[in-house]
Amino acid sequence: MIKKKYIAALALILLAGCKKAPINVGPPNEYASSTYPKTVTDLQSVLVSCYANLRDQGIFGFHFLPKALSNSMHTVNSEYNGDPGWNNMAANNLTVGDEYPSETWAALYTGIKNCNVTIYAAGTLLKNDPSADQATINLIVGQAYCLRGWYYMELECLFGEAYMGAGGTNGDKMGVPLYTQVPSTLAETQVARSPVSAVWALIESDEKQAATLLKGQVWGSADLARCTEWAAKGLLGKAYVYTQDWADAKTTLIDVINNSGKSLMPYATYHDAFNGDNKFNSESLLELYIDINSEGGYGIYSGAANSSTIDGLIWAPRTFGGPGFNGTEGNTQALGYPNEFVHDQNVVRFGFPLPTTYNLVANPKYTGSNPSYLNPAQIQDPAYTQQSLQVRANQTCDPRLFVNTLQPWVDSVQFDGVNWALVSKPDVYAYQQNHYGFSMRKYSPIDYNENTINSDKWDYYLLRLADVYLLYAEACIGTGDNTDGLEYLNKVKRRAYGFPINSPSSVDYASLTDKTPADNALDPDPVLGHNPLYYERWAELFNEGTWWFDVCRWKIGDSEAAYFGTALNCPQPLSATFQDSKSYQWPIPLSEINTNSKIVQNPGYQ
Repeated sequence: MIKKKYIAALALILLAGCKKAPINVGPPNEYASSTYPKTVTDLQSVLVSCYANLRDQGIFGFHFLPKALSNSMHTVNSEYNGDPGWNNMAANNLTVGDEYPSETWAALYTGIKNCNVTIYAAGTLLKNDPSADQATINLIVGQAYCLRGWYYMELECLFGEAYMGAGGTNGDKMGVPLYTQVPSTLAETQVARSPVSAVWALIESDEKQAATLLKGQVWGSADLARCTEWAAKGLLGKAYVYTQDWADAKTTLIDVINNSGKSLMPYATYHDAFNGDNKFNSESLLELYIDINSEGGYGIYSGAANSSTIDGLIWAPRTFGGPGFNGTEGNTQALGYPNEFVHDQNVVRFGFPLPTTYNLVANPKYTGSNPSYLNPAQIQDPAYTQQSLQVRANQTCDPRLFVNTLQPWVDSVQFDGVNWALVSKPDVYAYQQNHYGFSMRKYSPIDYNENTINSDKWDYYLLRLADVYLLYAEACIGTGDNTDGLEYLNKVKRRAYGFPINSPSSVDYASLTDKTPADNALDPDPVLGHNPLYYERWAELFNEGTWWFDVCRWKIGDSEAAYFGTALNCPQPLSATFQDSKSYQWPIPLSEINTNSKIVQNPGYQ
């Protein structure tokens, strides 16, 4: 929601040279760093690129979350099997030439470059105009530092050789190259990988500077997507947890909890906070704003690069509606590509107690020869449907299952923008009784069709308060304060079950080894089944892109691979492809190896 006038200003700057003969101007897509920016408005236009880059194809523009992380985390099963790189993500068996890690590396470093340009440009403005509004310049620079810290944290978690442990353990391992200013020569682009400790030190420094420069700033309604003091402190607290600096983590995170003015959404709001409603809610600390456009064109593939995201295209559910519907599971309409749907093991992990098997029976209300979405020829066995509804009503599984997923024959979506119809199984599971076939709900279209818009309707949460609560719980546990740790785990769980978060409830965990919904009798999870900290981070932040980082820092990749077993686009045992010696780190891209003479590859990759 950065004001559109700044984007327009940037476009004018980039195009200004076209009004003169080429012989009299420099490159038309560059501005003179010695004379620009001249005003704070100019500087705002430079800052825009730091935010806009988040929509890059390699970050939140179609490839990073749905194709890369969701497969790595086994959030999804993939019906589409024609993309080797996609399949490698599911197998956690990457190569240096894989497309998706390479795109993410490039996009994250582009974000860092944009932040460095903004910081440099702020200094240029003050040189050109010493009387410029210092307070506003500080706010701009603070946002750049906050975002640079986020970009570096993503890079280090994905590509760093190891997470740093308590007391600086692994601090001497290889982190990522650090650029704190824009290189001015080719030689300055040849940068070796910094030690892990140095990378985390820069991340922490950036977020501290951001919090100081943004202190007390409250943005108006047109600028709610901008970074704040509390976003920076929340990210700082996350960095402390990721490096097991428990004492600093506790101090920083409780500050966010007590003083940010944020609170956990009630369940009714939370249930609908990932599909376009309830944007910038009481829980949101840092949010990527997406402005839906109904002109069509599939987001980044519409010719408007970096203008929108379209991840929901991949997660779009199938529905019993649309032209030619014949009343069977084998004839449905998609709200997009529907290449991915929920891996069955996730349904079990949420504690869903019913078996996968259900029968299709004749619809007793159907009497004609032209079935419709309102009156199909066949329906799910009503007894199974009723049992499913009782699971929800009695909360005999984690209610977050229904925040995150859509159940065939039970949940509905608006298949044509007007009419609602029941969700179907994906094509690959049609008529199969041994699969749940749930579709994705979180960050997925449920009341529009992806084929008719130019971007997704919903925003991404880069950080929200529930994450901060769980990070604080982990920090408490890390210092031996199990009482407060357990209480903050229970606060998040209580919200999920609709209880007041600050009062004891019937769903509370009694200990840090208490049974969780993942200890499902259908297929008990030996790791998350009795680890409330692990389970709550998995369940609460499902499909938000953070679980992969938890898997890597806790070193539970082997057990995750064994639990999920196989994926449709990776039918061999996942435990046979996951390798502790390499799979916790993504490979440094081949393009970087070929262009940076000082770079060294991660262990296990050729």
